[in-house]
Amino acid sequence: MKIRYLGHSSFLLASEAGTAVVTDPFGGIGFPMPSVKADAVTVSHSHYDHCNVSAVSGTPVVFSEAGKYVYRDVEFFGLPCWHDGENGRLRGKNLIFKMNFDGLSVCHLGDLGERCSPALVGAIGRVDILFIPVGGVYTIDAPSAKEYVEAIRPAIAVPMHFMTKGLNMRLGSAEEFADLFSPNAVGRCGCELAVSRRDVGNKTKIIIMERQ
Repeated sequence: MKIRYLGHSSFLLASEAGTAVVTDPFGGIGFPMPSVKADAVTVSHSHYDHCNVSAVSGTPVVFSEAGKYVYRDVEFFGLPCWHDGENGRLRGKNLIFKMNFDGLSVCHLGDLGERCSPALVGAIGRVDILFIPVGGVYTIDAPSAKEYVEAIRPAIAVPMHFMTKGLNMRLGSAEEFADLFSPNAVGRCGCELAVSRRDVGNKTKIIIMERQ
């Protein structure tokens, strides 16, 4: 599969068959959502920086509810959780989306805010590629994100929802998250990444992507 980081919590994911999925398209965050076309869009919650579906061209199918779905060659599973650490009292609900791309288990945590628990980790299950918020304030912060990574043990963990140039909200940086791991476990790339089954190992690799 191919991954392109669009910024904030938005990624363009493409299967080998060509099915394109955009996660949490954004608007109103200080820089524009890149022009992108997709077959499907996942929306973790209805806040403006995660639900700008109109920015995605191609009349995509939108997944914004909990449940199991299949679209073309991609399987989707929406798992409800909380946007904050107080059972939704502050910011409501959030949807985690697990997807199966080319035999890879991909998990986008959306604006996850609740603390790591055995129940939630068990519900998420096996993950090869994990997209995880790390910036704090509106989501889990870097130490909490590390706790999730160590509990889920993905092959690849990609931080998202962190401070970048032009962003009009104050969040923690990706470096704060990366610094919690061994330097040998951290890698960096541009806005694009290709992953296949042969890239799945026993040790987690943290990959920091640059937004498009």
